[in-house]
Amino acid sequence: MTSSSRRETLADLRIEIDRIDADLHRLLMERGEIIHRLIEAKARQGGGSAFRPGREADMMRGLVSRHEGLLPLDTVESIWRIIISTFTFVQANYSVHADISGGDAAMRDCCRFHFGFTVPYVVHLGAASVIDAVANSSGDLGMVRVEGGAASGPWWRKLIDPRAPKIIARLPFVERPDHPAGMPLFVIAQPLAEAAVRDVVLYAVTLERWLDNLPSSLGALGAEIVGNAADGFGLSLLVATNRGGGPEALRQALISAGATEPRIAEIGSHAARFDMSEGQHCLDCGAASRDQSDRGEAA
Repeated sequence: MTSSSRRETLADLRIEIDRIDADLHRLLMERGEIIHRLIEAKARQGGGSAFRPGREADMMRGLVSRHEGLLPLDTVESIWRIIISTFTFVQANYSVHADISGGDAAMRDCCRFHFGFTVPYVVHLGAASVIDAVANSSGDLGMVRVEGGAASGPWWRKLIDPRAPKIIARLPFVERPDHPAGMPLFVIAQPLAEAAVRDVVLYAVTLERWLDNLPSSLGALGAEIVGNAADGFGLSLLVATNRGGGPEALRQALISAGATEPRIAEIGSHAARFDMSEGQHCLDCGAASRDQSDRGEAA
């Protein structure tokens, strides 16, 4: 019997596993050395944000597209999210501020899944407190629930000022049934001048009152109401639009629904999600894949 046809023993297989483990560790250390050089290159070029939402989205799209085999996608996604978040932390230390007014356990699970245990986790009771913490930081992130509920009020109005924090991402990026960290979340950060992804753009809209045909008018534009809450004597909406719906198109859709003097302010944007819920990959709001020019630098 030749050596190629002999049966593999448990010892043989464990040797292979040990080799792969050593290679993985070596590659992670090599990645760290490249990040060190990246930090030096950014310093020579005048700095820049450590957060690259477009780059992260591209990495996760590639990961899901090529994944196959025995290892669950949940595990692979979590490993890569932790690698990305930890090496970002190495570039510039940051904390994650989370609104736990809707419960701590699910929020904590989501933060640990997406950011790991190296990045500090700071809890707050309310989205407004999270936004204030991010605004007063030198580069922290905030996590607020997309479906905050009526008790949260129109928290998105705190993002209207051009100098205020903005929404830069929506998690989970890879959406699928039974996701272990599937609670929809917005990620809030200081404004990203050159790194923002604009597949989906978010607006704070102020109206006098609710209009019955508002959802259909916005739907025709490819927009949706993500949140709504009373705001003084009026109504505040959080509206998401795809790349085809800018502020003027949104204004016209609101007027066609019966609004008289809608006030509109952009409060952030994020990458289109990678949705696997139907067994296929599709982007929210019908957004097309971005051009290479939109993707930002590697990190």
